[in-house]
Amino acid sequence: MTRLSPRTALRRTAGGLAVVGLLAAGPLSAGAFAAAAPVKAADPVFTLGGPAQTGLYPYPASGSPRKSTIGITVSNPAEDGGTGDYRGEVTYTFDLSGVAGVADVAFDGEAGAECAVTGATAVCHDDSVWAGLSLLTDLKVGAAKGSEEGDSGTIKVTGAAGGATFTPFTTRVTVGGPDLVMKQLPFDQEPAPGDTQKAPITFTNNGTRAADGVLLTLMYSRGLDLPQRYSNCEYLENSVPGMGDFAWSTALCSIEGEFEAGGTYTLATPLTVRTTERAYYDTFIYRIHEDGAAQRAAQRAGASFDRGTGPALTLKKVPAARGLDLNPRDNQQEADFRTKNTADFVAYGDKASGAEGDTVKAGIGFRNKGPAWIGYIRSGEDVATVDFTVPQGASVTAKPDSCRGVSAGGNQRDEQLGAPRYVCDTSMTVREDAEVTLPFELKINEKLIGASGKVTVRSTFLSDPALPFDPEPANNSALLVLNGEDSGSEDSGGTSEGSEGSTTGSTGGSASGTSGGASTSGTPGSGGTSGTSGSTSGSTGAAGGGSLASTGSVALLASGAAAVALAAGGVLYATTRRRVRQD
Repeated sequence: MTRLSPRTALRRTAGGLAVVGLLAAGPLSAGAFAAAAPVKAADPVFTLGGPAQTGLYPYPASGSPRKSTIGITVSNPAEDGGTGDYRGEVTYTFDLSGVAGVADVAFDGEAGAECAVTGATAVCHDDSVWAGLSLLTDLKVGAAKGSEEGDSGTIKVTGAAGGATFTPFTTRVTVGGPDLVMKQLPFDQEPAPGDTQKAPITFTNNGTRAADGVLLTLMYSRGLDLPQRYSNCEYLENSVPGMGDFAWSTALCSIEGEFEAGGTYTLATPLTVRTTERAYYDTFIYRIHEDGAAQRAAQRAGASFDRGTGPALTLKKVPAARGLDLNPRDNQQEADFRTKNTADFVAYGDKASGAEGDTVKAGIGFRNKGPAWIGYIRSGEDVATVDFTVPQGASVTAKPDSCRGVSAGGNQRDEQLGAPRYVCDTSMTVREDAEVTLPFELKINEKLIGASGKVTVRSTFLSDPALPFDPEPANNSALLVLNGEDSGSEDSGGTSEGSEGSTTGSTGGSASGTSGGASTSGTPGSGGTSGTSGSTSGSTGAAGGGSLASTGSVALLASGAAAVALAAGGVLYATTRRRVRQD
């Protein structure tokens, strides 16, 4: 079975889109897969899934048939992090008799479990079921010789393992269908806050039959907005169904009509895309599918959308140009924006007092005073690191999961408590109103008046600590003071506003996300491949890692599962564990 990292899977299938999120040619949640919800039971219950339907290119008059890929997944509802993984022999059986004469099925030897086909049955073996949603295998499916347009059949998947139950899964394949291809728009990708751009969305049906209505899906990250609210569109603000508090808005627009094979269609009135005052790195995604109740339900994934009240969004046929989508990989286009904007990250410290031998609590961290939100949603890299030096005479006895103890020089350290220094990485997004608080407990080994430790919010690269978006580096550092002459509980250092939100004695920790992986770009968030190599993120648990607990910041991978792959007819969610970052 294959556990895919967000960056690896998306580069493999969608040209480098790394998150989030996120961002695929099919529905954006587990609702995209026709799989029943797991049932709570004493023994583990695993759920098999994949796209509910897949269209196949008809068998050609000459040459080999074009293959479609069907990703089959298995979901383990246990929390990620190792303890929820099932270890033991697992067998998966594929009943291919339902597609005899309709489709030929092969297994991708590079993806997932080891599989062998005998007649109309295939058997796959594995030795574990990871926590979260993982790719079991990719099916390579093509129309069978002698099949005809409209022929259809099903593939059934079951699983078996000692002490576990599997919810079976059935997927349908059909020969022929529409093939909706989205045209790319020529956006200005370096706008200024407040700029607006027209989006005359256009697509062509390159399939073998007409599409009976279309569903236009629009996704736009936190720095963008669509001012219109059309009556045949429904909207979900600043969220992704099934992905928690992630910074995306979604519009689902159902447009009636018959969109014939060979025809090209464009919006009668172009959309307007506005760059907001909080924009910095942002992405706009636009994709098209044949409409239908199942498609709309899968896209909603149980979330509550609000319908617009304006005029209806309509399409018109382009005069000069002449169901199931045969190639859903070309239904979507994306545009990245780099807005001329800044974000002011302000560090804050704390004050605490106690006698020798006492253990005290302190909250340190930083605030984003905006105006921009910072989201490295393309690369998935952490936005920033909080670097904390422990005051002299004290030792850390409890730390957030997102922080890892290092040596005084920043090198890796096995023992996590009692370290002289701690580094704590954020998630890949920090909202414009975010406050990131890190609760520590320190034992006072020697009472020293005014002992202080420095708190700095910096880039994730120790060799280049400046935050590229922050115009005021002077307030990026503050102090944690123990037994100061004035033993208040307000911040030390940073700005005069530091006392707000500093919670001496606060509890909590991090949202234990996973946003690890090595950058291939010298600029965080760019998603490019040029420049110097980036960092490698920290590990979780005792070795550090995870995303910071925050108010208003987003940890996309907080549940240990993320949208990671573009697949025919659906989205794959998979999990990844962080690797140790060497500062």
